[in-house]
Amino acid sequence: MKTALKIGALAASLLCAAASTASAAPVKNILLVHGAFVDGSGWRPVYDILVRDGYNVSVVQHPLTGLDEDVAATKRILDQQDGPCILVGHSYGGAVITEAGVDPHVAALVYIAAHAPDEGETETGNGKRYPAAGRDAIQKTPDGYTYIDPARYHADFAADLPGDEAAFEARSQGFTAAKVFSTPITNPAWKLKPSWYMVAKADRIISPDLERMYAARAHSQTVEIAGASPPSIDPIPKRSLP
Repeated sequence: MKTALKIGALAASLLCAAASTASAAPVKNILLVHGAFVDGSGWRPVYDILVRDGYNVSVVQHPLTGLDEDVAATKRILDQQDGPCILVGHSYGGAVITEAGVDPHVAALVYIAAHAPDEGETETGNGKRYPAAGRDAIQKTPDGYTYIDPARYHADFAADLPGDEAAFEARSQGFTAAKVFSTPITNPAWKLKPSWYMVAKADRIISPDLERMYAARAHSQTVEIAGASPPSIDPIPKRSLP
C-alpha cells in the first residue's frame, strides 16, 4: 500500500476520532483548510472518505494573500455551519485554524503536519528554530509571493504522489504571499480547544521536530506517519487502516 494512501485513511480516521470525542454529542460538521502552494481540491480524497462516513464536510478556498484574509475566508464558511464543527488545517492551514479556531462554532482542532504557533510567534521564526530539510525549495517572486521550485516539488513537497500528479500540482500551485509566514498569531485557539495532531515523519517543508513540538505544547492527541505529502491523495476506506 502506498504511504500516500495511508496518510489519507489516517487523516480521515483522526478527524472521525476528533468528531466523536470533542464534545458530549458527536460532531457532524468538518471544515478542511488547505495550506500554502495548494488549493482546497487537494482535500478531495479525505472529503470523499468523510462524506461516505456520514459527515457534513466543507472545504475553504482561501486566497493565500494574507493571514487575516485567509482567516476571514475560513470564518465565512464557519458562519454557515448549522452546529459545532471540527476545524482542520494542513501545513500553513494550521496557522489559519489556530487564529480562526476561537470562533464559537469550533469544537476542536485537527492539525495535519501543520503549524500551530503561539501568541506572538510566526511560522518563519519557528522555522528558523527548527530548520526544514527542503526549505530552500521555496522561492520568492519580485512582488512578494512564494512558490516551490517546480523541479523540486515532487521530492520536497509531494514525494508520496505519483510523478504525473506531482508534476501537475507543481504547475498549478497557488502562489502564496510571503507575509503570511511572518504574521504573528494573536489568539491561539489550541489553548482553548481540544486538538489532534498528525506528524509527518518525512516532511521536508516543516521539520518533523517542529511538528512534534507543536503537538506536545498543545497537548494534542498525536499520531505519526511515515510519509509527508499533503492531502492530495487517493482515497481508501477508513476500515482499511492497518
